[in-house]
Amino acid sequence: MSVAARCKSGLYQDSVRLMRLSEELAAFPGVSRATVAMATDANRRLLAEAGMLVGEVAGARPDDLVIAVDAADEATAAAALARAEELLVEASRPAPGTAARRQARTLRAAVGELGGAEVAVVSVAGEYAALEAVHALEAGLHVLLFSDNVDVTAERDLKEEARARGRLLMGPGAGTAILDGVGLGFANAVRRGPIGLVAGSGTGLQEVTVLVHRGGSGISQAIGTGGRDLTEAVGGLTTRAGLEFLAADPATRVMVLLSKPPQRAVADRVLALAREAGKPVVVAFLGGEPATVGGGNLAFAATLEAAAAAALRALGGDGADPFAPAAGALEAMAASTAAGLAPGQRFIRGLYSGGSLCDEALLVLRDGQLGPVRSNAGGDASLRLADPWWSEGHALVDLGEEEFTRGRPHPMIDPRLRLERLADEAADPATAVVLLDVVLGHGAHDDPAGALAPGIAAARAAAEAAGRELAVVAHVCGTDLDPQGLPRQEAALRDAGALVLPTNAQAARLAGLIVAGRG
Repeated sequence: MSVAARCKSGLYQDSVRLMRLSEELAAFPGVSRATVAMATDANRRLLAEAGMLVGEVAGARPDDLVIAVDAADEATAAAALARAEELLVEASRPAPGTAARRQARTLRAAVGELGGAEVAVVSVAGEYAALEAVHALEAGLHVLLFSDNVDVTAERDLKEEARARGRLLMGPGAGTAILDGVGLGFANAVRRGPIGLVAGSGTGLQEVTVLVHRGGSGISQAIGTGGRDLTEAVGGLTTRAGLEFLAADPATRVMVLLSKPPQRAVADRVLALAREAGKPVVVAFLGGEPATVGGGNLAFAATLEAAAAAALRALGGDGADPFAPAAGALEAMAASTAAGLAPGQRFIRGLYSGGSLCDEALLVLRDGQLGPVRSNAGGDASLRLADPWWSEGHALVDLGEEEFTRGRPHPMIDPRLRLERLADEAADPATAVVLLDVVLGHGAHDDPAGALAPGIAAARAAAEAAGRELAVVAHVCGTDLDPQGLPRQEAALRDAGALVLPTNAQAARLAGLIVAGRG
């Protein structure tokens, strides 16, 4: 193999665009790994760990763009780098049918040119992100801070500044939001409606908004806070501002508060504010204790599915759970599937692109009678996988974690690592069920189910050739309005032999039922 790299001095590109460029470059014949990224300290560290911090890239600065490939030989590596240059030029061209817009060189110039702008999306190298966010706040804008690697002290300072100015500072690392019907980052296309969210998890926000849409309602606002907001160091500043914003919003009738379990003192402050909202508030602290949140206008939800159902019930109606399967339906499906398994097939292997979806599945499965379910995610350190690259027993893996994305695009954009892992899990004679999520929406892969389907079919065929069945259970987090098209995505998975469930929690329940009693 041959590693080659190139540095483009002072050329900034948005991180989502760079992940897509990385995916396209990695598909170049003869290339096994490819990275197109800004040369931040974190990215340089990851490149070094992957053995790709070579040549001129070793001296790159944070505002430089780096291209690194691991290819079959020197000629292929050189051709791949040339192709990367072409892709960068293509990415800078306006879309067909659109007029080229003069690029503003500063945020203030952009505000003046656009007129009426209310939100700035900041996606620059972490060391510059806080300064650009300050400029956006000074210009009177709300800020979605997509960038990560922002110091926690700077985060708190930014959020205090935003609060003083009556603005929202979403992030750092806020990958998803829906504001006035406009999806930002990795957001799904959903109808507008009376349910508002404040969420510290990206794919958790996506799942709840998608289920609200499927349940016949819609979203007023969905505010991403960033993963550290509910720590003591930050104090829940954006969560509290978001709750106040939704409480005052006449278009919001029901509020949903979603995150991983916060620190107790922060939770107490946030929940006290939620109790004063004057509206129903559904609280989903995934993995938290129900006793810490219930009562009054607050309803506790243990899963993302339950949060969406509770929000819909709070609007009125007959109180029925719109996502509940018909009585005995999951059990019948599980019994039929389990009948085709060989005696040694005992384990569930989950391969997730969404971190919160992986967390929700862990909650569902660990509530059952399966014994230990290990992961590289979740809050239980005693159930951590010794090596996330290898499954042991029941195992759910979040492939979006840093150990899997070093030198690779995120699995929501690039399916190749998941396809490789799917083949490995299918080859294990102890694997009974492979559990998958497929995330649609803006920024995600153009056809994620279509990319996974051949691998699913091949894995099932390989298992059959070895004298056993392989159950593949999947959920598509998306809507009929998403650019990828929910019906088309679900059909592709079913055609490949997967069992497709309407919620992530139900997919996990079905997997648990299939292997129940097979120990």
